[in-house]
Amino acid sequence: MTLGELRNRIDAVDSNILKLLSERMDLVKMVGELKRKEKSVIYRPEREKEIVNRLDGENTGLLSKDAIEAIFLEIFAVARNLELPEKVAYLGPEGSFTHQAAESRFGAMSEYITLPTIQSVFEAVDTSRARFGVIPIENNQEGIVYETVDLLNQCNVNIAAELKIPVHFALATVADHLKDIKRIYSKDIAFRQCRGFLNKYFEQSNIEEIQVESTSKAAKLAFEDPESAAICSEIAAKLFGLPVLFKNIEDNSNNQTRFFILSKEFENLPSGNDKTTIIARLPNTDSPGVLADFLLDFKNHGINLTKIESRPFKGSQEFNFWFFIEFLGYYKDETFQKVISRHKNDIKILGSYVRNT
Repeated sequence: MTLGELRNRIDAVDSNILKLLSERMDLVKMVGELKRKEKSVIYRPEREKEIVNRLDGENTGLLSKDAIEAIFLEIFAVARNLELPEKVAYLGPEGSFTHQAAESRFGAMSEYITLPTIQSVFEAVDTSRARFGVIPIENNQEGIVYETVDLLNQCNVNIAAELKIPVHFALATVADHLKDIKRIYSKDIAFRQCRGFLNKYFEQSNIEEIQVESTSKAAKLAFEDPESAAICSEIAAKLFGLPVLFKNIEDNSNNQTRFFILSKEFENLPSGNDKTTIIARLPNTDSPGVLADFLLDFKNHGINLTKIESRPFKGSQEFNFWFFIEFLGYYKDETFQKVISRHKNDIKILGSYVRNT
């Protein structure tokens, strides 16, 4: 078969894909009309996860599960915007890893609001200026984001979903050779996570490391400075037209950041593979056994705790703490309801959502 014949076959397949997508969007429009009548939510992470898992199980072709998910998440995003256009706030700047996380779930067609602080994202969701907010909760190398945890305790928002993305850094520069680079711009955490690469490639060089507030800002500065480079994400390099010299320069290839998708009023349906996040404000935490007894209730009911972080009650003169807790399961499961019946006034449920593994 000739190259021309193969291209003609690809064109025919593309036309069929377009027809099928149009048919899918017609059905989506009908679903949207039913949802508006029933006043139900448009974004259903558990349904999207179910579709991806089903398609992966049916797959006999060359596409990996990650490829199937990437393609269909964009289809889902387009479909949601046909049902109801979404405003999504995220922690900026544009080109950040949080921006990347937001687009990975809400696609290119959603309306994005770039905000300067985690608190401003919470406020945008709480005041309904944005339907959803995307903020970081933890990095598997650097740990928990305590500002996010504290605001979850303070604000009246829910967790609609979690997502994890790999964190890959690139060295990007307009310089033609490494020897031409005299300055490197980046965020402090990026310098730390790429120290091995820097020591190896710039070991004999007197390179000035300039810390800036974001890797996106680093890419912008490096584009304007021909004797410099930036350690940044590939999305930031692309945004500012900065050529990438080296990819994946981080010391740990398993570096991941977990994000929460926030919503004002949101409740997922159980998926069978859920995680729940709660705040526990236990009375008299300075008394012996209070926390131990609380945690023992989870063990006695077979509930697997996956995270617990203690945080101080701000303004208190004593050393009193509240707790950020995550466990496997749906909050309406009978086992957890037995636990909550013993601690009704001590627990704030932040949300149950599909576990992102």
